[in-house]
Amino acid sequence: MSTELTQGAERRTASAEGTGQRRATLLSAGGILAALGAASCCVVPFVLFLAGVSGAWIGNLTALEPYQPLFAAVALGFIGYGAYLVYWKPKAVCAEDSYCARPASSRLAKTGLWTAGALVIIAVGFPYVIRAFFAS
Repeated sequence: MSTELTQGAERRTASAEGTGQRRATLLSAGGILAALGAASCCVVPFVLFLAGVSGAWIGNLTALEPYQPLFAAVALGFIGYGAYLVYWKPKAVCAEDSYCARPASSRLAKTGLWTAGALVIIAVGFPYVIRAFFAS
């Protein structure tokens, strides 16, 4: 009876660990989307212009410029909580003969978090860097 209870607790711990990894992966995806929102006013039109895409509709993307700090704050919130789940939250310790889930999505979550962080830095720093290049 006690063995069944122990195995059940181990499975619940492993299940909670898997849920945390899934949550971290979703947070990294949310961070990337919010970072793209922060970049939509300045970086995205510039990249589209460099790629040869043109049209009057690109000018409409600059309407999102007042919301850039909001997008950046949301992205940093997603990245911060995702980093907490991936890097700092205590991991469950499993015995060798017990069932434990392997955190396979940890690499995906870490890659997404680092990508979102880089996108936020680019989105926030782009206006300052581009001014330095084109200042006369």
